[in-house]
Amino acid sequence: MAFWSAENATKAYLKTLKMGQNAKEPNAAEFISALAVGNNAQLMVAACADAADYTTLALVAAAHQTGGRVICILPGTEQLRSSKQILGYDACRVEFVVGDTRNLLLSRYTEADFVLIDCNLENHEGMVRAVPAGTKRNGAVVVGYNAFAKGSWWSGGSKTQLLPIGEGLLVTRIKPNALVKRSQWIVKVDKCTGEEHVFRVRFPQGKGIEA
Repeated sequence: MAFWSAENATKAYLKTLKMGQNAKEPNAAEFISALAVGNNAQLMVAACADAADYTTLALVAAAHQTGGRVICILPGTEQLRSSKQILGYDACRVEFVVGDTRNLLLSRYTEADFVLIDCNLENHEGMVRAVPAGTKRNGAVVVGYNAFAKGSWWSGGSKTQLLPIGEGLLVTRIKPNALVKRSQWIVKVDKCTGEEHVFRVRFPQGKGIEA
């Protein structure tokens, strides 16, 4: 289980400040990096609508401390070329992938525990719903950036916070389904007395009791 580390988050904040001195929105980058490090993120995925920017740099800074991987999903090869130019030396610390974000989250990056999604992406709400809970007991942290451009996006069951940082950040945590408890009533009849005994049994979602 991962615990929030304020000390590590502060270090990430300062490191990102140095890396992103020329970035368009350094305040958002610093916050994103601190959030990722504080949650000890190991598999970080950034889904960009255009070329990689300050948000990807934020994850690179976080990966320096957590020892995690940084994946950047781009819509096309043109954005890939631009991203490598923009990130410069730090591009070698990023694993670039060109393809459909939603499909990749559902198939290849099911263990991602920190996901960044550009709200300028078409159907970004559906991408958020595609984010699995990761492998940690704490689940996965999902951050939407450029939130002011599209307004409030996902809701319903999730506790989402809109933060007025940069162009707007939306933060939520996807909890693992395995931690969602369900219950089932079991009736047993005493063969000797004929009395009925009713029990309530709790078990993880997706599991049942075999007859």
